[in-house]
Amino acid sequence: MSQCPVCKKPTDPEFKPFCSKRCADVDLGRWLTQSYSLPAKPALEEEEEAD
Repeated sequence: MSQCPVCKKPTDPEFKPFCSKRCADVDLGRWLTQSYSLPAKPALEEEEEAD
């Protein structure tokens, strides 16, 4: 059985991959406040590499 990525409790099929609406909302809040981020190069570095 898979675990909720927020609290590690077993997932609920209704809220998969989370265990509850609360944990789904916590995750959404983290995305909206930019707590999660993906590593990326600044745009200027990418343009210099292309030249």
